[in-house]
Amino acid sequence: MGADTVSLARSLDSLQDKKVLIVGDIMLDHYLVGKVDRISPEAPVPVVQVREERHLLGGAGNVARNIKALGGTPLMVSLRGNDADGETLGRLLDEDGVVSELIADESRPTTKKTRVIAHNQQVVRVDTEEPIPVQGAVLDSVFKAMEGIVGEAPVIVVSDYGKGMVSAEFMTRLMALVGGLDPRPLVYVDPKVRNFSLYGGVDLLTPNTKEAAEGAGIIVEDHMGVVRAGLSIFKALKNRHLLITLGPDGMALFESPGQVWHIPTAARKVFDVTGAGDTVIATVSLAASAGLDLLTACKLANCAAGMVVAEVGAAAAERDKLATLLHDYTGEDISAWISEAG
Repeated sequence: MGADTVSLARSLDSLQDKKVLIVGDIMLDHYLVGKVDRISPEAPVPVVQVREERHLLGGAGNVARNIKALGGTPLMVSLRGNDADGETLGRLLDEDGVVSELIADESRPTTKKTRVIAHNQQVVRVDTEEPIPVQGAVLDSVFKAMEGIVGEAPVIVVSDYGKGMVSAEFMTRLMALVGGLDPRPLVYVDPKVRNFSLYGGVDLLTPNTKEAAEGAGIIVEDHMGVVRAGLSIFKALKNRHLLITLGPDGMALFESPGQVWHIPTAARKVFDVTGAGDTVIATVSLAASAGLDLLTACKLANCAAGMVVAEVGAAAAERDKLATLLHDYTGEDISAWISEAG
């Protein structure tokens, strides 16, 4: 192994038992898997004979799954409906060893995505949700739960899937809460484009290329377009750092407006990008909780994301598999797109 690979492997060991608090939109990922051998006589649609049914933690829950799989200790605060799907979410969190507080909200169902899959292809997705902003007594309950554990984690991940948890009032109260703590936890956000204006002053944003382009209002066609979008986001939000995931082109880490690194992808095969963003923010936040520098954290996240996109569905980056990948990893050709040193 090269020196950089040895360093990454040792960095992976430092993640053990470190804590991250995840707040945001948890979802139930529901999979119906089967086969198709005929078309329905009722309508020109395939008839799927279901052979398998699975439930997994999705959304913010997938961030927690990834942190746990990497050896960390996720703490979760989120919403659920007062329904059977909410009970399933609670059971899955318990089974995955996630310390959680799910606030039951009578005004909404548990957010659920049902994917029907046949012959390794998604036939249809059915969403159950009521993405109204959380407010009033329910929001108060969310913050009461957060206040009880926020001091335990050096990093807070806001996982915004636009399902109602993250609002202007939520972000205002969150930033006030962390601002009163010493030491102050870092706030990392996996953003939703329509909520970009709410993330002012956070420590790290992790949009993908499309989200960054839409959030900045800039057409992105090449790496200079990525740079322009990133600088526009810095100007608008005054955030501390920015990490734009570029799909097959890797990542662009903006340590500051004057220092931008390009990290080429570590993926060898890409079957499914579902949940890759969750893996990235989970790995980066856990690494930050362990005290690693941001560039090292992003290198680890790049390797972890490269591993999960080689699997079908929202996979988690398991620590042992990542350690094996790092053992065989030859290193990245990281380059500076912008450098303060010139």
